Amino acid sequence: MPTNLSPSSNHSAAQLSGTNYNFPALVFGILLIVVIICGNVLVCLSVYREKALKTTTNYFIVSLAVADLLLAVLVLPLFVYAEFLDGVWSLNMTVCDGLMTMDVMLCTASIFNLCAISIDRFIAVSIPLNYNRKHVDQRQVVLLSATWILALAVASPVLFGINDVPNRDHSECKLENNNYVVYSSVCSFFVPCPIMLLLYCGIFQSLRRWEEVRKAKLKSSTQACHKLDETAASLLPHASLPPPLPPVIENDFTDLNLNEMDPDPVPDSPYTIQYKNGPVASLTFSESGYNQDQNREKKRAKINGRERKAMRVLPVVVGAFLFCWTPFFVVHTMRALCEDCDIPGSLISIVTWLGYVNSAINPIIYTVFNTEFRKFFRNFLPTCC
Repeated sequence: MPTNLSPSSNHSAAQLSGTNYNFPALVFGILLIVVIICGNVLVCLSVYREKALKTTTNYFIVSLAVADLLLAVLVLPLFVYAEFLDGVWSLNMTVCDGLMTMDVMLCTASIFNLCAISIDRFIAVSIPLNYNRKHVDQRQVVLLSATWILALAVASPVLFGINDVPNRDHSECKLENNNYVVYSSVCSFFVPCPIMLLLYCGIFQSLRRWEEVRKAKLKSSTQACHKLDETAASLLPHASLPPPLPPVIENDFTDLNLNEMDPDPVPDSPYTIQYKNGPVASLTFSESGYNQDQNREKKRAKINGRERKAMRVLPVVVGAFLFCWTPFFVVHTMRALCEDCDIPGSLISIVTWLGYVNSAINPIIYTVFNTEFRKFFRNFLPTCC
């Protein structure tokens, strides 16, 4: 009943009485929530059901998808509702503080997950032979755990009442403490992003060096084969060889162990001398000296080739994240540092929407740039629909 409303409720009712309802924001917000939920559920489901997608990198991608899902379920409905009311907050401040906490935490978790992916990729390229691609090891568990623990630590001051400031405007839900806005922006964006970009630069440089070494080895191997061909061509033809030895002398050579004639073989030489069907020596390639190195090189080449393939999608994800969230953090940091600056409310609303759109972009990027995800979606969606 109107007579039982508290002063804050009366204030909210007065605010709502003159509100212009923003129906485009409501329609766009509902569509955005549906796209985020469907896309990220498909990402999680694909990794759960498809054996080929159960890789370490994809576990980090699932962690990122979970952050986006929670954002769509816990944050976006209230944000869309406030946008529908033209920015007027009609609920109590406890709900607002919970919304701000989840917003900061999940946004921070998203960028920390991307930072963890870059660290994991850097390790995979730097020490590929010791990298466990199929199973999550202790290092990766620490990375995944630290991502969420640090995100919660950044958002926790809101839970402890940092948003409770004197003369708080109950018709608006926002972070009230400007120092905390700067602190959270630095921790969530301005520190992790340069680290992430430096790691990706290091990854690309490592892959480029590996490619140059591979080409150099291929060139040297080709030249060695050409030299062997020239050496074989310079040998006397079979028709010009001397006539076969008399039977008695041939038997003497047969009884003699010709391998003992070379008491000091070259250690670890890739070539060995073999005597087959007579005293004429033949030069053959020995696998014993190079098997281990060849296997290591093949494994390294296979891993680096796979990492190059995986790297096609991750920089796009990072680029999309920076494009979507950089305006948000820049505008809100400027708003906190310059209290006298007149920043239009429409600009704040646009950059906030742009940040949330990133949660819908990531699953689309996976389907376009990742062959394994695209294959699963192509097979699953017709069956599901």
